[in-house]
Amino acid sequence: MRDETQRASSLFSITAIVVSMTFVAIGNGIMLAYVPYVLSRADAPSWTPGAAVTAIAFGGLIGCVIAGPVIRRVGHARAFSCSLALVIIAAFLVALGMHPIVWVLARGIYGIAGNCNFIIAQSWLNHAADNRWRGKAMSFFYMAYVLGLGVGAWIFGRMPADGNLAPLVTIFVTTVALLPIGLTRLPTPPAPASVSLDFSMAWRNSPVALIGVLASGGLSMVVQGFTPIYAATNNVGQADVALLMFVMQFGLIFVQYPLGTLSDRIDRRVVLVITCLLITGAAIAALFVSFSAFTVLMIVFALWAGAVESVYSIANAHANDRTDPEDFVPLASTLLVAWSTSATLVPLGVTALTPVFGPQTFIYAAMGVALAYAAFVAHRLRLRETVPSGARETFELLSAQVPNAGALVEGEKAPE
Repeated sequence: MRDETQRASSLFSITAIVVSMTFVAIGNGIMLAYVPYVLSRADAPSWTPGAAVTAIAFGGLIGCVIAGPVIRRVGHARAFSCSLALVIIAAFLVALGMHPIVWVLARGIYGIAGNCNFIIAQSWLNHAADNRWRGKAMSFFYMAYVLGLGVGAWIFGRMPADGNLAPLVTIFVTTVALLPIGLTRLPTPPAPASVSLDFSMAWRNSPVALIGVLASGGLSMVVQGFTPIYAATNNVGQADVALLMFVMQFGLIFVQYPLGTLSDRIDRRVVLVITCLLITGAAIAALFVSFSAFTVLMIVFALWAGAVESVYSIANAHANDRTDPEDFVPLASTLLVAWSTSATLVPLGVTALTPVFGPQTFIYAAMGVALAYAAFVAHRLRLRETVPSGARETFELLSAQVPNAGALVEGEKAPE
């Protein structure tokens, strides 16, 4: 009877974490649509929309470094409250009115909070989940969050862009997100392992995985961050921009899952090459499909976003295939920092080049990164044998918008 009570408590607590982070995602989805849309339409310097995207990634890099020490100092629950307070502060700064520099700073603060949120939530979820369904729980967590981003974008399409209603709604749903975590009875798990970097180990185990995570960081931030800017500069209406961002999130399911399943059956590197070619094909289509054919354009961008997400999840699975379990913690730390670094540098380059090459620069950048990575993977296919199917990790649904920090939990097991 006691075991059943403990298990029910764990299930309830996991639901609380997922519900809380889904509310966070709704607020984030609103802001991910609102800030670039308004900056692109307002009389602001041309570099500010791209700078806001870069600021999120740079803040994320800071967040992944400071999250562990903060959790060790105050525990998961207090750290989670503090990280959500940063989200609220960032939204409040945006709600004060159109001040481009302040908005860029606010997006950087959100970036810090965003990665802290995920390290805390994934750590807690990983500790609470039973071994038999941990993988499904993590996949459900990722799916709920990413779809929450889409719902947030959809909600933005149904509110006025003028004024500060969008950041006020973000403050409201983020405050609601505090309630499930505040009421949970889940014991505080051990603090996550410190961010111990070992790029030589990651490269030695799998150059394809390390470069893949680097590629996915830049690809994800460019595609997800610059798409609303691109649409807004092409005079797409607010409701259509929101709908486009909503539909893009479904690529996570309809593109990533089939590719991930295929990668469990054949060499993951072959699937990565296929994925990069799909990214390139979708990017070419995005260049030529007119905004007047908006339904077709939404399908193209959904396929594009889904393929971009797939690079991250398949590269992560490939890294685990070739890494010994005792190296999982430094591997996770290294990949997390690699993702955040690339997610900062590539949008920064796109922001610098957009005034020269125009608003389609991000499409060319994504195409270039995908082709370069495909060529690298094809080269590696000739140099190293495939991992036997029996030695592979099972593919898990992940998102490049939600970098995997759960593996930083060293030695944690679910309650038996």
